[in-house]
Amino acid sequence: MTHTLSATPTQPPQPPVGRLDPDPTPFANRRALILAAMEAAGGGALLLPTAREQRRNRDTHYPFRFDSDFYYLTGFTEPDAWLLLRTFAEPRAVLFCRDRNPEQEKWDGFRLGVERAAAALALDDAFSLDELDTKMPDFLASAANVWAPILEHEAVDARLRQWKSALERKTRQGINPPQAWYDARALIARFRQIKDRYEIACLETSAAIAASAHRAVMQVTRPGITEAALEGKLLATFRELGAEGPAYPPIVASGANACILHYVENRATIPDGALVLIDAGCEYRGYASDITRTFPANGRFSGAQRALYEIVLAAQNAAIAATRPGAPFAAAHDAATRVLVEGLVDLGLLSGEVDTLIAEKRHLRFYPHRTGHWLGLDVHDVGPYQIDGQSITLQPGMVTTIEPGLYIDPAEDIPRDFWGIGIRIEDDALVTETGCTLLTRDVPVAIDEIEALMRGG
Repeated sequence: MTHTLSATPTQPPQPPVGRLDPDPTPFANRRALILAAMEAAGGGALLLPTAREQRRNRDTHYPFRFDSDFYYLTGFTEPDAWLLLRTFAEPRAVLFCRDRNPEQEKWDGFRLGVERAAAALALDDAFSLDELDTKMPDFLASAANVWAPILEHEAVDARLRQWKSALERKTRQGINPPQAWYDARALIARFRQIKDRYEIACLETSAAIAASAHRAVMQVTRPGITEAALEGKLLATFRELGAEGPAYPPIVASGANACILHYVENRATIPDGALVLIDAGCEYRGYASDITRTFPANGRFSGAQRALYEIVLAAQNAAIAATRPGAPFAAAHDAATRVLVEGLVDLGLLSGEVDTLIAEKRHLRFYPHRTGHWLGLDVHDVGPYQIDGQSITLQPGMVTTIEPGLYIDPAEDIPRDFWGIGIRIEDDALVTETGCTLLTRDVPVAIDEIEALMRGG
């Protein structure tokens, strides 16, 4: 991916207010699919709030991140809003959002507002958030079923109970309250698990930006630089190339810090001879990338580092080959685990028959996590991994990470050369009709390619 900066200063184009994308069509299409699924299940209404701003300390707030399900169906990025979908009456798609407030917008930024929301988001109608409690019971009247986030947030649960009670008090007026309440998250997850074309395009862009950032960091790494400096380079490159920011707190772990799976302090000075493990991805239009690379700070793998790295890379290649339509999701993990255990036996770090070692879970000492997870609007995206105890079957449009690793803590039975080495290699894979496509291979994984990149090649 190339990024060109203008030679002369100009006024940058402003993003659409309350949205990351000015085109509401993909979100309207998803609402239509959800409404059809609701109709097939007996019809009714779906209620969904977005997130609220959270205070960090005193009058400072954490950066706001919208609820992923809410964004999936609306494209709306402001806090404090509710979506209503109905199968049985018009309007079918309604937003409750904050009113325009010029004084508040002077401090906190523009709001889309009630008057513009319906047209901008391709909804049927929009109302002020101040009208939510008075209008919602009437909108829910005659709903046979209701889908809502249940037992998730105390304030949301209280509001749902309030509306339910209001409906039950109207039975004498001939209004029948909903007969069943279902989990809206589970319904939406069925659709989010298989990505549409718009989502795939966003994931591809997110992956390309993250890959560029990883390459940039590898090229500036040297002994004596700090983990914090590398994190800063990552974050700056994400923003420079158009991402909203990181998809999760970056892991920049040098030396033995890489054996801490979710190390996020990122404060150490990187010594000569150490490996650097970077696990970092960005968000583009809400969609996450998730890349891990491990490379030597001085640009040259040692013998022990090389031996372990080659095992992890072989394990990842085996998992990639197992990621194809019709295969169980667990097949990639099983394939990677076998290669890792075989390699550990060859190095003398484990002893015994491979099948027995796997059955006894002896490898968990060196490989304590799974090989992948779903990826999408959330870095650990929604969707089941098993149904009725059986691994889910991969389908085209699913996106998963493939991330085997090895982590060698110091121990008397481990040769000292291997102590404190942590290695993980992670790519994002789109399941296709014939196999899978890696979205993140713009960052090298082969040892000779890594060393060449760090030399400036």
